Amino acid sequence: MPAEPDLQAGARCRARDLGLRPGQFAPGPLNAITDVAGVLVGQITRIEGESIRTGVTAIRPHGGNLFRERVPAGLSVMNGFGKLAGATQLQELGELESPIVLTNTLAVGRALEAVVDWTLAQPGNEDVRSVNAVVGETNDGKLNDIRRRGITGADVLAALEQATSGPVAEGSVGAGTGTMAFGWKGGIGTASRLLPPALGGFTLGALVQSNYGGALLMDGVPMGRELGRFYLREHSDRGDADGSVMVVLATDAPLSDRNLSRLALRAMAGLARTGAAFSDGSGDYAIAFSTHPEVRRGRPSIADWPNERMSPLFVAAAEAVEEAVLNSLLMATTVESRDPLTRRKRRGEAIDLASVRAVLSRHQPGGPA
Repeated sequence: MPAEPDLQAGARCRARDLGLRPGQFAPGPLNAITDVAGVLVGQITRIEGESIRTGVTAIRPHGGNLFRERVPAGLSVMNGFGKLAGATQLQELGELESPIVLTNTLAVGRALEAVVDWTLAQPGNEDVRSVNAVVGETNDGKLNDIRRRGITGADVLAALEQATSGPVAEGSVGAGTGTMAFGWKGGIGTASRLLPPALGGFTLGALVQSNYGGALLMDGVPMGRELGRFYLREHSDRGDADGSVMVVLATDAPLSDRNLSRLALRAMAGLARTGAAFSDGSGDYAIAFSTHPEVRRGRPSIADWPNERMSPLFVAAAEAVEEAVLNSLLMATTVESRDPLTRRKRRGEAIDLASVRAVLSRHQPGGPA
């Protein structure tokens, strides 16, 4: 059993430390996207002065030359209020030829250029004349002075170069440094699921950049309503649901881009289980890719898991996304900054873990006291 988090000392914890276990499948050893062998994650956090609160999160499907060994990928868009660079070619060709980089809205251009620079510099790419760099974003302008353009190309290159396997930092880090979710501090979250051998024995991992709203649910418990913080409370639309969410799914199942698009769509089921409003001002995107060696592009034969055996992976995707969102909230720390125009203090308050435990105790008899 995991050690009890030290709530009195203000320590943060993951969903499973509080007894939350969404779904039916077990997580991998790290309960992270990096449980999928070969997947690497790198993050750069920028906390500078009174107002810069932002960062970069980079996901590399494998450690080789991705342009030369492309992986199949699929995309799903629930509400398209966002700036996902590279989306149309990803949809058209069904493959990734660059890492996936997440950052803030006004840093997409710089990140795009940096991913191109990084790809062109890889050994073996001396003749490359076109790169489809994939860069996603959410708007962290509630806590970050986004107009300052605090992210540089060097930050993106550092995140790419530092990407490793192993545990993934969560909460107020990387591209989640300045994000908000459900009225509390959001951020980066991750989770994974292992399918039993009878269902293929595959691993699926999810990583989210949470910056959206609605009425927060935690494994079915109406946490947002219980704590008095939710979208459309008293029928007043205060814009609490605006924002965006980026989801990245990785799996070692041998899936075609068509079935990866279907898998990405199930990420939206996971978001729905967290109480997402999918509002007009929210960009809700999911990218799914496969690391299986037999589906890498350019190989003489391409494997494809049959349609009729996809359902367990669909379930795993929804479960992992749901838990990744909960981890992004529970691991997030309070972030403060100052509005550069009004000079007023801004605060992204981390959800109170003691209050969460109290609500869970009422709704789940025998759960955490």
